[in-house]
Amino acid sequence: MRERMYKKMAGTSAIFIPADFASASPVERDGLVWSEEELSMPTSPQPLTWKPPLASTLALEGLEEYEAPATGDARYVTNLGLAFVYISKIRGWVALTDFA
Repeated sequence: MRERMYKKMAGTSAIFIPADFASASPVERDGLVWSEEELSMPTSPQPLTWKPPLASTLALEGLEEYEAPATGDARYVTNLGLAFVYISKIRGWVALTDFA
């Protein structure tokens, strides 16, 4: 299985989507990509704590102000059709590409 590569969404501090995401999405245009290892993704399945869905990725960023996320918190973002998991080591959200 090949390692998934990610790009950071433009205008966000730390929200990463798959580099090959087919739908239109605002990713940074500088060409930088991150590996799962660089984003501190777990190498084995981890328990997720599902939280209510959000309308957009911008709402993910705002959570730190009023509902601080913890490692393993997961949220579905409706406008992208993707779920994200919070990784506290990078203080960021990474798109989940496989669901258990």
